[in-house]
Amino acid sequence: MPRDPVRNILSLAVAPSGVVILMLCLVTPFVAAAEISILTTRVAAGIVEVRAIQGGVEIDDTEGAKYRVVVGKGSTLSLMPSTAPRDPADKRPDMLPDGVVSRGNRNITAAWLIRPTTRYAHGVLGDAIEASGLSVQLADGTRHDLILGEGSVFEDRLARIADFNGDGQDEILIVRSYLDRGAALAVVGSTADGLRLIAEAPAIGRPYRWLNPVDVADFDGDGENEAAVVVTPHIGGTLKLYRMVGENLREVHSHYGFSNHALGSRELGMGTVIDINSDGVPDLLIPDETRRALRIVTFAGGQFRELARLPHGSAIVTALVASDVDGNGATDVVYGLADGTLLTVLFTP
Repeated sequence: MPRDPVRNILSLAVAPSGVVILMLCLVTPFVAAAEISILTTRVAAGIVEVRAIQGGVEIDDTEGAKYRVVVGKGSTLSLMPSTAPRDPADKRPDMLPDGVVSRGNRNITAAWLIRPTTRYAHGVLGDAIEASGLSVQLADGTRHDLILGEGSVFEDRLARIADFNGDGQDEILIVRSYLDRGAALAVVGSTADGLRLIAEAPAIGRPYRWLNPVDVADFDGDGENEAAVVVTPHIGGTLKLYRMVGENLREVHSHYGFSNHALGSRELGMGTVIDINSDGVPDLLIPDETRRALRIVTFAGGQFRELARLPHGSAIVTALVASDVDGNGATDVVYGLADGTLLTVLFTP
């Protein structure tokens, strides 16, 4: 955090649900006169998952209970028991056992990983089962598959659907790992004739080295999209931005000191994108290399800057979920720590 906070407010409150809430409000001089406030509560049973739901955020604890995150008047935080049914898991034939079906609304309506294989025994995502193929469903209902050769796998759980090159059609970003060279970020395109690899970054260069994508956006404000990726998040991670140049992904920015994944975890969403300072350029919210602090950074104008750093007493273990939980029109972020602490970071423009 900046060294000159305007005020620090520490108080205790009891939510209507009976949860005791520790409220730490840090109001600081922030970029473009924005303010940041942090509300926390301890979930005694521990936090398994934080996820977006329609109109807000919901969490699961280790005992199977579900709670909706509610921020009330006066920045009071409460966890309200939730009975809302969850959508049943979307499973497809030959799908990776722990895979996720991604949804799109342009040329690609669904994408998922197929053909489980054990030929790459890395286990970074909790088991030694990876995917040897990718399947997509197009807007006209047809399905196409892309099958890799024996020398690589898709070391991932999901296919990220995004219009990377700005042509109005979606592509797929995915982690491809070579048995002898480790992971590389790959881009798959879809045509009426099927799927093909249209661009790829250089592999890390050693087997059992991995990377985890964050998102796609114009992170430096120059009018072209970049893919944000944390390379080697378990052994000192580097945040890199890649731009598509022909059939290559070219590194255009790089900065050390990040981690958006815990070794062996199936959670890939420890990072999100919000325009915190309302300058029109998306900012990145990613844990530091220890996952005991949240870093808020920007590459606006082609220059890396850290806008804020929020230190924690325990490691971040859940997804960072972006949602306007206090209803003020600004996007906030909610996430959980290993000690059961739930944090709601509120932004006020």
